[in-house]
Amino acid sequence: MIDSPVGALKLVGNDNGLAAVLWAVERPRRVVLNIVREHAEHPILIEAEQQLKEYFDGDRIAFELQLNFQGTEFQRRVWAALLRIPFGETRTYRQIAVELGNNNATRAVGAANGRNPISIIAPCHRLVGTDGGLTGFAGGLEAKAYLLNLEGAGMGRATNAGS
Repeated sequence: MIDSPVGALKLVGNDNGLAAVLWAVERPRRVVLNIVREHAEHPILIEAEQQLKEYFDGDRIAFELQLNFQGTEFQRRVWAALLRIPFGETRTYRQIAVELGNNNATRAVGAANGRNPISIIAPCHRLVGTDGGLTGFAGGLEAKAYLLNLEGAGMGRATNAGS
């Protein structure tokens, strides 16, 4: 567990990489992980904590961590698309669906985004509604607004045409 400006975060990882950045108050079964034991001194967790601190301090715009996503093939494709959204920009759920080659997958993108296990680092907060407004977020809309403002993206205006 680490402290952050958006509340306590739980980091989960193993030798294969960072598997999760979870919120202090998680919806039951949003992210299902097999946590065997706690090892706060694991190098992956120490590096993730350091990079998150740098991000919140305004000294980091990109994370350089080995990630270990656990999910379906479609979920992993959505989460990979999140990683391609530049710092300080937003995209709509529809834009991600189009990018993945399925214009009708907007709701599926939203569902996969809602199960993103590596919050903040895989920037699910950068997805907004078609009108540019803030929509659901596991950490709460206040945290989402904070993260977007930290990145200079404002309160969720989409910055890429074609929403």
